Amino acid sequence: MTTEQQRTRPDKHHYASLTGDTWAVHGGNHADATTGAIRTPIIMANSYLLPQDPTTIDAPGFDGLVYTREHGANQRGLEEKLAALDHGEAAVLFGTGMAALHAAFFTVLNPGDHAIVSNVVYMRVAGLFDSLLPAKLGIDVDFVDITDLNAVRDLVRPNTRLIHTEVIANPDLRVADIATLAQIAHANGAVLTVDSTLTPPTLARPLEHGADLVVHSLTKYYNGHGDAMGGVVIGSSALVEQIRTGALHHVGGAISPFNAWLIMRGSTTLPLRLQRHCENAQAVAEFLLDDPRVAHVTYPGLPNHPQLAAAQLRGGYGGIVSFALNGRHEDRLRFVNDLRVITSAVSLGHDETLVAYEQYPQGPAAAFDPVFQQHGLIRLAIGLEATGDLIADLDAALTTAYGPLP
Repeated sequence: MTTEQQRTRPDKHHYASLTGDTWAVHGGNHADATTGAIRTPIIMANSYLLPQDPTTIDAPGFDGLVYTREHGANQRGLEEKLAALDHGEAAVLFGTGMAALHAAFFTVLNPGDHAIVSNVVYMRVAGLFDSLLPAKLGIDVDFVDITDLNAVRDLVRPNTRLIHTEVIANPDLRVADIATLAQIAHANGAVLTVDSTLTPPTLARPLEHGADLVVHSLTKYYNGHGDAMGGVVIGSSALVEQIRTGALHHVGGAISPFNAWLIMRGSTTLPLRLQRHCENAQAVAEFLLDDPRVAHVTYPGLPNHPQLAAAQLRGGYGGIVSFALNGRHEDRLRFVNDLRVITSAVSLGHDETLVAYEQYPQGPAAAFDPVFQQHGLIRLAIGLEATGDLIADLDAALTTAYGPLP
């Protein structure tokens, strides 16, 4: 075998030799030296044996395991996998996606700093920036249509330290230009944080487009089964280490070994599941777009979507479809409650399709399309069912609420 063949031969222990799909299966997994089990077991210990000289645990570069709130065996393997899948240098795990987001903001921002935040983000993130961070830390915040790049530029101040966005905004599905936002942030000495929960690899890798930190709620697509919670922050080794030794070590919010193990298990099928999520979502979006009982549909894969997402998204446009229905509030409730395959529940990225109908308060809804402001927003988190069954279920519920098509 030639040197070149040795260099390019795939090896499950070396990420650079593999495609992302193969690393999703093998990354971070280590055979158990005690039993020979080929999967990393669940290690539920709180504490680990200290080295012979315990004072070394505080030395720079110490990478041993000491206490599970700070780092455990199951957490370490999952961090290794997630960092590589997003093409980052390092990752740090938390108990939820919100804990991960808070840790990133907590690390980057100091009292008196200014943050620019997309005016459509996950509602708990909006609440964090709207009330808690200003009240508790004195952070000044401007919300903006993140797709209006000139508006973003106009808001930058000398004390701007953070720009935060989602790749695809939850729930109205506008798409952010990550590369240009990174340029704006870095030209002014700010950090760009990106929530990529709706677009895990291989759909998007914000770090490749200049983002400083990418955050995922692992509860969603990475886990994929609706039975575990977790969050992760991925980026440079230096910045991730600041988050680990600051927000994780001193504030807590650690993920449990069992949840880390569950998410590791779920992540092995992520590429295959994402393909089905995207295929189903595209078909459902096209069905809804052609139905006159539907007032409005938004999905990045539709030709009428206002932002061009193709440059950033690979292999699909995500598993979320948002739409509005004509008629009264009671008609929309009748539609949701008549669904027999699709489940009315929050969250996304599950194996089953979920629907959530919201009439948002005037403030949060102000950034939405006027149709959503008038009729409310129905978010479909598309699952892995047969496409025909999903469309038939939607069509039957529309008929129950609004009557058959003419």
